[in-house]
Order: sequence, then structure tokens, then C-alpha cells
Amino acid sequence: MPQDYYKVMGVPRDASQADIQKAYRELARKYHPDMNPNDRGAKKKFQELQAAFEVLNDPQKREMYDRYGSSFETMGAGGPRGGAWGTGPRSGFTGREGFEDIDLSQFFGQRFGGEPEAGFAEVFSRFRSGPGRTRRTRPGTPRRGEDYHQEITIPFNTAVNGGEVRLGLQRPDATEETLSVRIPAGIAEGKKIRLRGQGGPSLGGGPPGDLLLTVRVTPHPYFQRRGNHLHVKVPVTLAEAALGAQVDVPTPKGMVSLRVPPGTSSGTKLRIKGHGVAPASGPAGDLMAEIQIVLPKGLDDASREMIRQIDARYPQNPRTDLRW
Repeated sequence: MPQDYYKVMGVPRDASQADIQKAYRELARKYHPDMNPNDRGAKKKFQELQAAFEVLNDPQKREMYDRYGSSFETMGAGGPRGGAWGTGPRSGFTGREGFEDIDLSQFFGQRFGGEPEAGFAEVFSRFRSGPGRTRRTRPGTPRRGEDYHQEITIPFNTAVNGGEVRLGLQRPDATEETLSVRIPAGIAEGKKIRLRGQGGPSLGGGPPGDLLLTVRVTPHPYFQRRGNHLHVKVPVTLAEAALGAQVDVPTPKGMVSLRVPPGTSSGTKLRIKGHGVAPASGPAGDLMAEIQIVLPKGLDDASREMIRQIDARYPQNPRTDLRW
């Protein structure tokens, strides 16, 4: 006996689209197989829920369902024959309006991979249909599958230099796979990477959708990025700052020798041209090295007296310009 989709979703027949989407969110969390590993019936209930949502969340399909019941697909005048609307369970999500509000990361899968240093991307599995409304195609034309959206977190060094990371995915049908993702040099926080053909499947034999990855970058313990410029604080000794010195500074291109002029104070910024972020297109940025004087610990009385004598010989007020 065909199931009543309204009973499957636990909503009345006059339920609004918002009520249907709310019910789906709640039931999807309740019955998803990942949340019920020991319940063999959860997968079947989840598939029934998907089938019901696919119909009731689409105004056209819902109207046909209300008019003809479960046999609406076979009505020659009312819709395609042979189940072209695909109300059965499928892998992937192709919901319409409002589906982007469903945060699937709350109940789909887990993070994959190890620490960024091990070459893995930290993945937040958040599949959503996009961009929201289905594309209009001519009758009989295979429709492209929906695009999926997901976030990927990569190490700071990989964002600057580029490279390759492995991305663990868990599809909405609970299958797992690993993809290799090429990271272009100089990619910035919030940029997107498109993996073609890795999105939702097509319902009518058309091409699959794409997977759009939004890039998140982990902070570096010493370097900061501002546009294509890099900023780093370089510790120097009191003698190196006062007398001048050549100090080694790490950069994305390797170690460079930085000349610290005599009499350099803390906070002075020295520019190393062309050693910042080098994007795939456009000129490379610079590395700004901010000098920080580090005093030795445990100064003895004689050393402290020498410092007092220097202050007395060169009196100054370094806070003259300090104002609120």
C-alpha cells in the first residue's frame, strides 16, 4: 500500500512550505543512519523521508500528488511518465526553496583527515543545494545535477605556496570517498574552488553538478597576511639593534639575510621586497619585518648600572607623542 507522504513527514495536508522544511530538518536528524548506527530500520525511514520531502517541497509535484495521490507520476496529462520526477530515494540532495537553511553538518558525517601538517584538509561536511531554485529547461532536456557547497580548511603555508591536499567526503547516502584537491598559490580566505562533476547527480541522465569548496585558512603562529603582503615580528638582541647586524629571516622562498641598521628601535619595520605572497597572476607582495628588541634575562647589577649610564648620557622621552 502506497505511503502517505504527509504522514511520513508528520504534517497536515495544508502545511506550509516552511512547516514541511522544518519537519524535514527535525526528522532527518532523527533518522539519519549516522545518528542510528544500531537501528537497521533508520535507513529505510530516512529514504522514505527523502522521497516524501522531494515531492512535498516542490509546489508542482505537491499539487499533482494532492490531486492524483501516489500515482501522479503516471498521469499523462499531468506530468511525465515513468517516474521522470524521481520520487524514490537518491544519493545527493536536490531540495528547492529554503533548503540552504538546513545545516547538514549537524547530522551528516564527521571531519576527515589528520592535522594540516600531515597534508590533510580539515573538512566541515556541509552539503547544501544551490543556488536555491531549479533551472528551467525545455521538456525532455536532461537537467544538470545540483551544486553542493562545503568548507575546507587548509594550512597557512599551503594557502601561500599552493599545493595539494586530500579531502575526505561523506556523501548524503553515507558513502565515503577521498578526493585530491589542488590549491593554487596565493589563494585567500573565503575564495572558492570548484570541483566539476562532484556535486549532485542528474535526475534525467544529464551531467552531475559541481562541488564548490569555500576556503578557510588556519592562522600562522608568527606570520600574518594582509593582502599579498606578509608581516612577521623579528626578535633581535640589544647589541644587534644598537650596533647593527645581519639576521636570518624565514620567508616563503627560503631564508634571507636581513640588514638591521645601527640604532634600530623596537617597532621599526624593514621591507623585504618580493618575498610576500606570490599569486598565480599578478606581482608578488613584500615581507614586512617588524623589529622587536629582546633584553637578556637576569641582568646583574653591573649591567643594570651600564644601562642607567647610557640613559643618563642620552636623555630622551620616547612617549612625547603618545596621546589618547
